[in-house]
Amino acid sequence: MGTPHVEMYAGARAALVRELAAAGALGDPAWRAAFTEVPRHLFVPYYFAAGPRGYQRLWGEDPDPQRRERWLRGVYSDTPLATRMSGGELVSSSSQPSLMAGMLEELDVRDGNAVLEIGAGTGYNAALLCHRLGDERVTTVDLDPEITESARRHLEAAGYRPAVVTGDGALGCPARAPFDRIVATCALPSVPRAWLAQCRPGARILAPLATGLIALDVRDTSHAEGHFLHTPAYFVPLRGGTAEPAPRQLGGLPRRALENDLFRFLLALTAGSLDPHEALTLWHREKRPPRERFGVTISEEGEWAWLDDPQGPYAWPLRAAA
Repeated sequence: MGTPHVEMYAGARAALVRELAAAGALGDPAWRAAFTEVPRHLFVPYYFAAGPRGYQRLWGEDPDPQRRERWLRGVYSDTPLATRMSGGELVSSSSQPSLMAGMLEELDVRDGNAVLEIGAGTGYNAALLCHRLGDERVTTVDLDPEITESARRHLEAAGYRPAVVTGDGALGCPARAPFDRIVATCALPSVPRAWLAQCRPGARILAPLATGLIALDVRDTSHAEGHFLHTPAYFVPLRGGTAEPAPRQLGGLPRRALENDLFRFLLALTAGSLDPHEALTLWHREKRPPRERFGVTISEEGEWAWLDDPQGPYAWPLRAAA
């Protein structure tokens, strides 16, 4: 894509940044600069848009100018983009920019921090981290060699060279440890213990769990604790060393509850620990508690979720990582 398009891309990118800022994201000038200067279109040269006949592939080199324009509008819209499909299933995506901005700000990075990203995706999130911290401080891991190779190409095209590692994200990246921050861009059933072992004391882990985002403060290699953010978060599941949950029997639960986002969060958080009808009773008793009333504790004794207080009456074990 040649230089005549540079101003067009820059204008679309600036419009997205204004939209994100108007919605309350990008309060940190450093992240606003990153979103302004990192070209998202280099990380999504094509993506799949859902339509009445299934997914349609849009790409930046399409000879049809209307389809190219549609591609560009999608790239610089505040929406997630499906970037890799397999057998009709979504394998990898570029997350919604406002969610990415919120997660990066919640990660609370400081100058000199070393960050491990679990789930390389397109490489766009790693590029934003590189812009803020420098290439040498960023490591991104993915199980799929095709994804890591593609992310590496995108990053190099945009001028960034972090460590891009092919491996099981549940195992972290011991060769690049220790880390001050770990951020996952894929959904987890629980937080792998290997991550804590690769963190410095005082590190922060931010990860999608049970359709929410858990922010854990790490005390040492065996202990971490924190609350969920209020933000809902739906990500492609982590592939590799985590056990897939067994299907739950939800017969008899009222449809109104099953359609409620907060109750679905509670169901996901209590999977394998609470009967769904018990979860419904708790939900009503506690007046439909929002995500931020819940938290997670990891210790030598195990890993458990809780409502309001880790030592309170409502606590249950999380599904263990394999």
